[in-house]
Amino acid sequence: MTEQRTLFENDENKPLAERLRPQTLDDFAGQEHLLGEGKILRKLILNDNISSMIFWGPPGVGKTTLAHIIANHTKSEFVNFSAVTGGIKAIKDVMEEAEQKRKFGGKTIVFVDEIHRFNKAQQDAFLPYVEKGSIILIGATTENPSFEVNSALLSRCKVFVLQQLQTENLFKLLKHALSSEKGFGNSNIDIKDEYIELICNFANGDARNALSTLEMIVLNSNFENNKITVTKEIIEQCISKKSLLYDKNGEEHYNLISALHKSMRNSDPDAAVYWLARMLEAGEDPLYVARRVIRFASEDIGIADTRALELAVSAYQACHYIGMPECADALAEVVIYMSIVPKSNAIDVAYNRAKQDALNTIAEPVPLVIRNAPTKLMKELNYGKDYQFAHNHKEHLTNMQCMPEKLKDKVYYTPTEEGLEKKFKERLEFIKNWKKQHQ
Repeated sequence: MTEQRTLFENDENKPLAERLRPQTLDDFAGQEHLLGEGKILRKLILNDNISSMIFWGPPGVGKTTLAHIIANHTKSEFVNFSAVTGGIKAIKDVMEEAEQKRKFGGKTIVFVDEIHRFNKAQQDAFLPYVEKGSIILIGATTENPSFEVNSALLSRCKVFVLQQLQTENLFKLLKHALSSEKGFGNSNIDIKDEYIELICNFANGDARNALSTLEMIVLNSNFENNKITVTKEIIEQCISKKSLLYDKNGEEHYNLISALHKSMRNSDPDAAVYWLARMLEAGEDPLYVARRVIRFASEDIGIADTRALELAVSAYQACHYIGMPECADALAEVVIYMSIVPKSNAIDVAYNRAKQDALNTIAEPVPLVIRNAPTKLMKELNYGKDYQFAHNHKEHLTNMQCMPEKLKDKVYYTPTEEGLEKKFKERLEFIKNWKKQHQ
Protein backbone atom coordinates (compact mmCIF):
# COMPACT_ATOMS: atom_id res chain seq x y z
CA MET A 1 0.00 0.00 0.00
CA THR A 2 1.51 3.34 -1.02
CA GLU A 3 1.27 6.48 1.07
CA GLN A 4 -0.14 9.76 -0.29
CA ARG A 5 2.38 12.61 -0.42
CA THR A 6 1.60 16.32 -0.24
CA LEU A 7 3.01 18.94 -2.59
CA PHE A 8 5.17 20.27 0.23
CA GLU A 9 6.88 17.00 1.15
CA ASN A 10 10.58 16.82 0.41
CA ASP A 11 12.81 13.86 1.28
CA GLU A 12 15.68 16.25 2.03
CA ASN A 13 13.67 17.70 4.91
CA LYS A 14 13.19 14.31 6.56
CA PRO A 15 15.49 13.21 9.40
CA LEU A 16 18.55 11.25 8.27
CA ALA A 17 17.27 8.05 9.91
CA GLU A 18 14.04 8.27 7.92
CA ARG A 19 15.78 9.06 4.62
CA LEU A 20 18.03 6.03 5.03
CA ARG A 21 15.36 3.59 6.20
CA PRO A 22 16.16 0.32 4.35
CA GLN A 23 13.66 -0.78 1.73
CA THR A 24 15.03 -4.29 1.19
CA LEU A 25 16.46 -7.08 3.32
CA ASP A 26 19.86 -6.64 1.67
CA ASP A 27 20.05 -3.08 2.99
CA PHE A 28 19.01 -4.08 6.51
CA ALA A 29 21.67 -3.88 9.26
CA GLY A 30 22.09 -6.66 11.82
CA GLN A 31 19.73 -9.45 12.93
CA GLU A 32 21.61 -12.06 10.93
CA HIS A 33 20.15 -14.75 13.21
CA LEU A 34 16.74 -13.97 11.69
CA LEU A 35 17.48 -12.44 8.30
CA GLY A 36 20.67 -14.15 7.15
CA GLU A 37 20.61 -16.42 4.12
CA GLY A 38 18.36 -19.41 4.78
CA LYS A 39 16.99 -18.00 8.07
CA ILE A 40 13.29 -18.41 8.81
CA LEU A 41 12.15 -14.77 8.89
CA ARG A 42 13.96 -13.99 5.64
CA LYS A 43 12.22 -16.91 3.96
CA LEU A 44 8.80 -15.87 5.28
CA ILE A 45 9.23 -12.32 3.95
CA LEU A 46 10.67 -13.23 0.56
CA ASN A 47 8.03 -15.93 0.01
CA ASP A 48 5.22 -13.61 1.13
CA ASN A 49 4.21 -16.23 3.66
CA ILE A 50 3.78 -14.01 6.70
CA SER A 51 1.79 -15.16 9.73
CA SER A 52 0.94 -13.16 12.84
CA MET A 53 4.12 -12.24 14.68
CA ILE A 54 5.63 -9.92 17.26
CA PHE A 55 9.01 -8.21 17.01
CA TRP A 56 10.54 -7.80 20.46
CA GLY A 57 13.73 -5.84 20.98
CA PRO A 58 15.33 -2.63 22.28
CA PRO A 59 14.82 0.73 20.53
CA GLY A 60 16.48 1.38 17.20
CA VAL A 61 17.15 -2.21 16.11
CA GLY A 62 14.80 -2.27 13.13
CA LYS A 63 11.36 -3.43 14.29
CA THR A 64 9.45 -0.77 12.36
CA THR A 65 11.83 -1.00 9.42
CA LEU A 66 11.14 -4.73 9.11
CA ALA A 67 7.44 -3.94 8.99
CA HIS A 68 8.07 -1.49 6.13
CA ILE A 69 10.12 -4.12 4.28
CA ILE A 70 7.27 -6.59 4.67
CA ALA A 71 4.94 -3.93 3.28
CA ASN A 72 7.18 -3.63 0.22
CA HIS A 73 7.29 -7.40 -0.37
CA THR A 74 3.78 -8.50 0.46
CA LYS A 75 0.82 -8.76 -1.87
CA SER A 76 -1.45 -7.97 1.06
CA GLU A 77 -3.10 -4.72 2.04
CA PHE A 78 -0.77 -3.19 4.65
CA VAL A 79 -2.29 -1.08 7.45
CA ASN A 80 -0.06 0.87 9.84
CA PHE A 81 -1.94 1.17 13.13
CA SER A 82 -0.82 3.29 16.09
CA ALA A 83 -1.13 1.84 19.57
CA VAL A 84 -1.00 5.39 20.93
CA THR A 85 -3.93 6.88 19.00
CA GLY A 86 -6.04 3.86 18.03
CA GLY A 87 -9.09 3.16 20.15
CA ILE A 88 -11.37 0.11 20.14
CA LYS A 89 -13.75 1.68 17.58
CA ALA A 90 -10.88 2.37 15.17
CA ILE A 91 -9.65 -1.20 15.63
CA LYS A 92 -13.06 -2.66 14.88
CA ASP A 93 -13.48 -0.46 11.80
CA VAL A 94 -10.16 -1.69 10.38
CA MET A 95 -11.00 -5.28 11.32
CA GLU A 96 -14.41 -5.20 9.64
CA GLU A 97 -12.88 -3.82 6.45
CA ALA A 98 -10.24 -6.56 6.55
CA GLU A 99 -12.93 -9.20 7.05
CA GLN A 100 -14.76 -8.01 3.95
CA LYS A 101 -11.54 -8.22 1.92
CA ARG A 102 -10.94 -11.75 3.23
CA LYS A 103 -14.31 -12.88 1.91
CA PHE A 104 -13.15 -11.88 -1.57
CA GLY A 105 -9.75 -13.58 -1.20
CA GLY A 106 -7.76 -10.58 -0.04
CA LYS A 107 -5.24 -10.45 2.80
CA THR A 108 -4.62 -7.61 5.26
CA ILE A 109 -1.51 -7.14 7.38
CA VAL A 110 -1.98 -4.83 10.36
CA PHE A 111 1.22 -3.45 11.87
CA VAL A 112 0.91 -2.18 15.45
CA ASP A 113 3.91 -0.29 16.77
CA GLU A 114 4.33 -0.25 20.56
CA ILE A 115 1.70 -2.94 20.99
CA HIS A 116 2.50 -3.06 24.71
CA ARG A 117 0.72 0.29 25.04
CA PHE A 118 -2.62 -1.35 24.21
CA ASN A 119 -4.74 -2.25 27.21
CA LYS A 120 -6.43 -5.65 27.56
CA ALA A 121 -9.69 -4.54 25.96
CA GLN A 122 -7.89 -3.12 22.93
CA GLN A 123 -5.84 -6.29 22.51
CA ASP A 124 -8.96 -8.42 22.89
CA ALA A 125 -10.52 -6.51 20.00
CA PHE A 126 -7.89 -8.01 17.67
CA LEU A 127 -8.26 -11.59 18.87
CA PRO A 128 -11.34 -12.86 16.96
CA TYR A 129 -10.03 -11.44 13.68
CA VAL A 130 -6.60 -13.02 14.18
CA GLU A 131 -8.31 -16.34 14.99
CA LYS A 132 -10.49 -16.18 11.86
CA GLY A 133 -7.60 -15.15 9.68
CA SER A 134 -9.21 -11.83 8.77
CA ILE A 135 -5.87 -10.15 9.45
CA ILE A 136 -2.23 -10.97 9.91
CA LEU A 137 -1.08 -9.06 12.97
CA ILE A 138 2.49 -7.78 13.28
CA GLY A 139 3.27 -6.11 16.60
CA ALA A 140 6.44 -4.35 17.72
CA THR A 141 7.41 -3.90 21.36
CA THR A 142 10.36 -3.00 23.54
CA GLU A 143 8.75 -4.81 26.48
CA ASN A 144 8.64 -8.52 27.22
CA PRO A 145 5.52 -9.72 25.34
CA SER A 146 5.00 -12.46 27.93
CA PHE A 147 3.97 -9.70 30.36
CA GLU A 148 2.55 -7.07 28.03
CA VAL A 149 0.55 -9.06 25.46
CA ASN A 150 -2.56 -11.08 26.31
CA SER A 151 -1.75 -14.78 26.50
CA ALA A 152 -4.55 -15.67 24.06
CA LEU A 153 -3.22 -13.22 21.48
CA LEU A 154 0.42 -14.10 22.17
CA SER A 155 -0.26 -17.81 21.63
CA ARG A 156 -1.35 -17.01 18.06
CA CYS A 157 1.77 -15.01 17.24
CA LYS A 158 5.33 -16.07 16.56
CA VAL A 159 7.73 -13.97 18.65
CA PHE A 160 10.97 -12.89 16.96
CA VAL A 161 13.60 -11.45 19.29
CA LEU A 162 15.66 -8.66 17.71
CA GLN A 163 19.07 -8.15 19.25
CA GLN A 164 20.92 -4.96 20.05
CA LEU A 165 23.04 -3.90 17.09
CA GLN A 166 26.78 -4.46 17.31
CA THR A 167 29.35 -1.69 16.85
CA GLU A 168 30.34 -3.10 13.46
CA ASN A 169 26.70 -2.93 12.30
CA LEU A 170 26.44 0.72 13.32
CA PHE A 171 29.84 1.59 11.85
CA LYS A 172 28.79 0.18 8.49
CA LEU A 173 25.48 2.04 8.74
CA LEU A 174 27.16 5.40 9.44
CA LYS A 175 29.68 4.86 6.62
CA HIS A 176 26.72 4.27 4.31
CA ALA A 177 25.05 7.45 5.57
CA LEU A 178 28.17 9.44 4.73
CA SER A 179 28.43 8.04 1.20
CA SER A 180 24.78 7.64 0.16
CA GLU A 181 23.05 10.33 -1.89
CA LYS A 182 20.12 9.96 0.49
CA GLY A 183 22.48 10.89 3.30
CA PHE A 184 25.57 13.08 3.09
CA GLY A 185 27.02 11.60 -0.09
CA ASN A 186 26.85 14.94 -1.88
CA SER A 187 28.74 16.72 0.91
CA ASN A 188 32.49 16.79 1.42
CA ILE A 189 32.80 15.58 5.01
CA ASP A 190 36.11 15.00 6.79
CA ILE A 191 35.52 12.67 9.74
CA LYS A 192 37.98 10.16 11.17
CA ASP A 193 36.98 6.51 11.57
CA GLU A 194 37.77 6.72 15.28
CA TYR A 195 35.14 9.47 15.62
CA ILE A 196 32.59 7.30 13.84
CA GLU A 197 33.38 4.54 16.34
CA LEU A 198 32.80 7.00 19.20
CA ILE A 199 29.34 7.76 17.84
CA CYS A 200 28.66 4.01 17.56
CA ASN A 201 29.68 3.47 21.18
CA PHE A 202 27.46 6.32 22.34
CA ALA A 203 24.46 4.97 20.40
CA ASN A 204 24.53 1.76 22.47
CA GLY A 205 23.13 -0.49 19.75
CA ASP A 206 20.45 1.96 18.60
CA ALA A 207 20.63 2.69 14.84
CA ARG A 208 18.21 5.61 15.00
CA ASN A 209 20.24 7.18 17.81
CA ALA A 210 23.48 6.69 15.85
CA LEU A 211 22.09 8.32 12.70
CA SER A 212 20.49 11.20 14.60
CA THR A 213 23.76 11.85 16.45
CA LEU A 214 25.75 11.81 13.20
CA GLU A 215 23.29 14.22 11.62
CA MET A 216 23.53 16.62 14.56
CA ILE A 217 27.34 16.52 14.50
CA VAL A 218 27.60 17.11 10.75
CA LEU A 219 25.12 19.99 10.80
CA ASN A 220 27.02 21.66 13.65
CA SER A 221 30.54 21.16 12.31
CA ASN A 222 32.67 23.87 10.71
CA PHE A 223 32.25 24.47 6.98
CA GLU A 224 35.31 25.96 5.31
CA ASN A 225 36.80 25.69 1.83
CA ASN A 226 33.81 23.69 0.64
CA LYS A 227 34.49 21.00 3.30
CA ILE A 228 32.79 20.01 6.57
CA THR A 229 35.37 19.07 9.23
CA VAL A 230 34.24 17.04 12.24
CA THR A 231 36.35 17.47 15.38
CA LYS A 232 36.38 15.72 18.73
CA GLU A 233 35.30 18.98 20.38
CA ILE A 234 32.19 19.20 18.19
CA ILE A 235 31.30 15.60 19.07
CA GLU A 236 31.65 16.31 22.79
CA GLN A 237 29.53 19.47 22.51
CA CYS A 238 26.75 17.73 20.58
CA ILE A 239 26.53 14.85 23.00
CA SER A 240 27.41 16.83 26.14
CA LYS A 241 29.66 14.00 27.32
CA LYS A 242 33.41 13.99 27.26
CA SER A 243 32.91 10.45 28.48
CA LEU A 244 31.96 9.56 24.91
CA LEU A 245 35.61 8.61 24.53
CA TYR A 246 34.91 5.60 26.75
CA ASP A 247 35.05 2.52 24.50
CA LYS A 248 32.42 0.00 25.56
CA ASN A 249 34.14 -2.73 23.61
CA GLY A 250 37.74 -1.86 24.47
CA GLU A 251 40.18 -2.57 27.27
CA GLU A 252 39.06 0.29 29.51
CA HIS A 253 35.53 -1.14 29.60
CA TYR A 254 36.82 -4.41 31.02
CA ASN A 255 39.31 -2.67 33.32
CA LEU A 256 36.52 -0.65 34.93
CA ILE A 257 34.10 -3.53 35.44
CA SER A 258 36.99 -5.52 36.91
CA ALA A 259 37.75 -2.64 39.27
CA LEU A 260 34.10 -2.49 40.38
CA HIS A 261 33.88 -6.24 40.93
CA LYS A 262 37.14 -6.48 42.88
CA SER A 263 36.34 -3.42 45.01
CA MET A 264 33.05 -5.00 46.09
CA ARG A 265 34.82 -8.31 46.74
CA ASN A 266 37.39 -6.46 48.86
CA SER A 267 34.58 -4.84 50.90
CA ASP A 268 35.53 -1.31 49.83
CA PRO A 269 32.28 0.61 49.26
CA ASP A 270 33.98 3.91 48.48
CA ALA A 271 36.11 2.42 45.72
CA ALA A 272 33.14 0.43 44.40
CA VAL A 273 30.83 3.43 44.10
CA TYR A 274 33.64 5.45 42.47
CA TRP A 275 34.18 2.83 39.75
CA LEU A 276 30.41 2.60 39.32
CA ALA A 277 30.23 6.36 38.76
CA ARG A 278 33.12 6.20 36.30
CA MET A 279 31.24 3.64 34.22
CA LEU A 280 27.80 5.25 34.32
CA GLU A 281 29.04 8.78 33.63
CA ALA A 282 31.02 7.40 30.70
CA GLY A 283 27.79 6.22 29.13
CA GLU A 284 27.89 2.56 30.14
CA ASP A 285 24.58 0.71 29.87
CA PRO A 286 23.23 0.50 33.46
CA LEU A 287 21.64 -2.85 32.65
CA TYR A 288 25.08 -4.26 31.86
CA VAL A 289 26.35 -3.12 35.27
CA ALA A 290 23.23 -4.49 36.97
CA ARG A 291 23.75 -7.90 35.33
CA ARG A 292 27.33 -7.97 36.63
CA VAL A 293 26.12 -7.14 40.14
CA ILE A 294 23.63 -10.04 39.95
CA ARG A 295 26.50 -12.35 39.07
CA PHE A 296 28.56 -10.93 41.95
CA ALA A 297 25.73 -11.59 44.42
CA SER A 298 25.86 -15.32 43.72
CA GLU A 299 29.59 -15.67 42.98
CA ASP A 300 31.03 -13.69 45.91
CA ILE A 301 28.27 -13.59 48.53
CA GLY A 302 25.96 -16.54 48.00
CA ILE A 303 24.01 -17.51 51.12
CA ALA A 304 26.32 -15.61 53.43
CA ASP A 305 23.62 -12.97 52.84
CA THR A 306 20.47 -14.37 51.30
CA ARG A 307 19.12 -10.90 50.42
CA ALA A 308 22.06 -10.05 48.15
CA LEU A 309 20.69 -11.76 45.04
CA GLU A 310 17.20 -10.45 45.71
CA LEU A 311 18.44 -6.85 45.94
CA ALA A 312 20.63 -7.25 42.84
CA VAL A 313 17.65 -8.42 40.79
CA SER A 314 15.57 -5.54 42.19
CA ALA A 315 18.28 -3.08 41.12
CA TYR A 316 18.20 -4.55 37.60
CA GLN A 317 14.43 -4.08 37.46
CA ALA A 318 14.78 -0.49 38.68
CA CYS A 319 17.30 0.22 35.91
CA HIS A 320 14.93 -1.33 33.35
CA TYR A 321 11.95 0.71 34.56
CA ILE A 322 13.48 4.17 34.94
CA GLY A 323 16.83 4.18 33.11
CA MET A 324 19.59 6.77 33.49
CA PRO A 325 20.17 9.08 35.25
CA GLU A 326 17.48 8.13 37.80
CA CYS A 327 18.63 4.54 38.22
CA ALA A 328 22.17 5.56 39.25
CA ASP A 329 21.14 5.77 42.89
CA ALA A 330 19.57 2.31 42.78
CA LEU A 331 22.83 0.88 41.45
CA ALA A 332 24.86 2.83 44.01
CA GLU A 333 22.65 1.43 46.77
CA VAL A 334 23.13 -2.18 45.73
CA VAL A 335 26.86 -1.77 44.99
CA ILE A 336 27.48 -0.33 48.47
CA TYR A 337 25.35 -3.10 50.01
CA MET A 338 27.35 -5.79 48.18
CA SER A 339 30.57 -4.20 49.41
CA ILE A 340 29.57 -4.22 53.07
CA VAL A 341 27.88 -7.61 53.60
CA PRO A 342 29.82 -10.82 54.45
CA LYS A 343 31.44 -12.59 51.49
CA SER A 344 31.54 -16.25 50.50
CA ASN A 345 32.40 -17.91 47.21
CA ALA A 346 31.31 -21.35 48.43
CA ILE A 347 28.37 -21.43 46.01
CA ASP A 348 30.58 -20.63 43.02
CA VAL A 349 33.19 -23.19 44.09
CA ALA A 350 30.49 -25.85 44.61
CA TYR A 351 29.03 -25.33 41.15
CA ASN A 352 32.38 -25.43 39.38
CA ARG A 353 33.34 -28.65 41.20
CA ALA A 354 30.02 -30.22 40.25
CA LYS A 355 30.34 -28.90 36.69
CA GLN A 356 33.58 -30.80 36.15
CA ASP A 357 32.06 -34.07 37.36
CA ALA A 358 28.88 -33.45 35.37
CA LEU A 359 30.91 -33.06 32.17
CA ASN A 360 32.96 -36.19 32.90
CA THR A 361 30.00 -38.36 33.93
CA ILE A 362 27.41 -37.11 31.44
CA ALA A 363 26.01 -40.62 30.88
CA GLU A 364 25.86 -41.65 34.55
CA PRO A 365 22.31 -42.96 35.16
CA VAL A 366 19.92 -41.40 37.64
CA PRO A 367 19.42 -43.81 40.60
CA LEU A 368 16.19 -45.78 40.21
CA VAL A 369 14.99 -44.76 43.65
CA ILE A 370 14.63 -41.07 42.65
CA ARG A 371 13.25 -41.61 39.16
CA ASN A 372 9.65 -40.65 38.44
CA ALA A 373 7.28 -43.48 37.50
CA PRO A 374 4.21 -42.06 35.70
CA THR A 375 3.51 -45.28 33.73
CA LYS A 376 2.91 -48.93 34.64
CA LEU A 377 5.97 -50.04 32.66
CA MET A 378 8.22 -47.68 34.60
CA LYS A 379 6.90 -49.06 37.87
CA GLU A 380 7.56 -52.61 36.66
CA LEU A 381 11.14 -51.53 35.92
CA ASN A 382 11.49 -50.41 39.58
CA TYR A 383 11.43 -46.69 38.82
CA GLY A 384 10.84 -44.95 42.17
CA LYS A 385 10.95 -48.22 44.14
CA ASP A 386 11.72 -47.67 47.87
CA TYR A 387 11.54 -43.90 47.43
CA GLN A 388 11.37 -42.19 50.83
CA PHE A 389 9.20 -39.07 51.12
CA ALA A 390 11.18 -36.83 53.47
CA HIS A 391 8.12 -35.03 54.87
CA ASN A 392 6.78 -38.32 56.26
CA HIS A 393 9.76 -38.60 58.62
CA LYS A 394 10.27 -36.94 61.99
CA GLU A 395 13.34 -34.89 61.04
CA HIS A 396 12.20 -34.50 57.43
CA LEU A 397 15.35 -36.44 56.54
CA THR A 398 16.03 -39.87 55.01
CA ASN A 399 19.12 -41.96 54.31
CA MET A 400 18.20 -42.32 50.65
CA GLN A 401 21.11 -42.00 48.20
CA CYS A 402 20.47 -39.36 45.52
CA MET A 403 23.94 -39.32 43.94
CA PRO A 404 24.99 -41.68 41.13
CA GLU A 405 26.86 -44.67 42.55
CA LYS A 406 30.25 -43.48 41.27
CA LEU A 407 29.86 -40.11 42.98
CA LYS A 408 28.14 -41.08 46.20
CA ASP A 409 30.86 -39.72 48.51
CA LYS A 410 31.56 -36.54 46.58
CA VAL A 411 31.38 -33.18 48.41
CA TYR A 412 30.97 -30.00 46.37
CA TYR A 413 29.58 -27.45 48.79
CA THR A 414 31.78 -26.49 51.73
CA PRO A 415 30.18 -23.59 53.62
CA THR A 416 32.19 -20.86 55.29
CA GLU A 417 31.42 -19.23 58.63
CA GLU A 418 30.66 -15.85 57.07
CA GLY A 419 27.35 -14.20 57.86
CA LEU A 420 24.27 -16.38 57.53
CA GLU A 421 26.35 -19.16 55.99
CA LYS A 422 27.60 -20.04 59.48
CA LYS A 423 24.03 -21.08 60.37
CA PHE A 424 23.72 -23.07 57.16
CA LYS A 425 27.01 -24.78 57.95
CA GLU A 426 25.67 -25.87 61.36
CA ARG A 427 22.49 -27.18 59.70
CA LEU A 428 24.49 -29.06 57.06
CA GLU A 429 26.69 -30.67 59.72
CA PHE A 430 23.55 -31.81 61.56
CA ILE A 431 22.15 -33.32 58.34
CA LYS A 432 25.37 -35.19 57.55
CA ASN A 433 25.71 -36.53 61.11
CA TRP A 434 22.08 -37.70 61.08
CA LYS A 435 22.60 -39.55 57.79
CA LYS A 436 25.71 -41.27 59.12
CA GLN A 437 23.80 -42.48 62.16
CA HIS A 438 20.94 -43.82 60.02
CA GLN A 439 22.85 -45.57 57.27
